[in-house]
Amino acid sequence: MTIAALYTDEDMSALVATLLRARGLDITTVPEQATLGKTDREQLEFAASTRRRILTHNRVDFERLHLQYMEEDKQHSGIIVVPQKNAYEVAQRIGILVSALTIEEIRNQLLYA
Repeated sequence: MTIAALYTDEDMSALVATLLRARGLDITTVPEQATLGKTDREQLEFAASTRRRILTHNRVDFERLHLQYMEEDKQHSGIIVVPQKNAYEVAQRIGILVSALTIEEIRNQLLYA
């Protein structure tokens, strides 16, 4: 099974990406992609264009964006909302979720880790 490629939004700690990389996951961040300051919609569009699942703490805005995408019949690679906890717990929650689901099971889904 291929593990989903990930992309963290601006609110996610850089340590989360470091911890997930240490687990062998394919992850990139807003600073690494030079997308700082982009809107949430632009971040989701970037993630979709690169076939990456977006990781965020921003539940309200990304729930709204997910609904807009579904209403517009647009595709995204998946949105994973994680509560704001310490980076080790966040990385653990994400690691468990993405290892349990296929890329197809995550595509166009709004998931909570």
